[in-house]
Amino acid sequence: MNKGNTVMTSDNKDWINIGKADAIPKLGARVVTSDEGDIAVFRTADDQYFALRDSCPHKQGPLSQGIVSGTLVACPLHDWKINLDTGLAVEPDEGCAASYPVKIENGDLFLSL
Repeated sequence: MNKGNTVMTSDNKDWINIGKADAIPKLGARVVTSDEGDIAVFRTADDQYFALRDSCPHKQGPLSQGIVSGTLVACPLHDWKINLDTGLAVEPDEGCAASYPVKIENGDLFLSL
């Protein structure tokens, strides 16, 4: 990850510019490689953006390859549903994928690790 794109903001978080928000298709995801591991950044049908560790808490399936529906993503391996906002598996399943803050400024998408 290019640390040259990192900016400190008034909330004392480091925000990394990961590109144009509209580069992620609706109901799609892109993977950002970082020191934290691979992060999946999702876009919903109503243009909400979320970021999760790209690993299902069940069998470590790549969430970025799952199907987005509302604010859930279905793991492509065993169809576990993961809440995009919290990273929590939907009951009856249990587990959590790490979630990360995202924001949009002037059309650019920023991720905070």
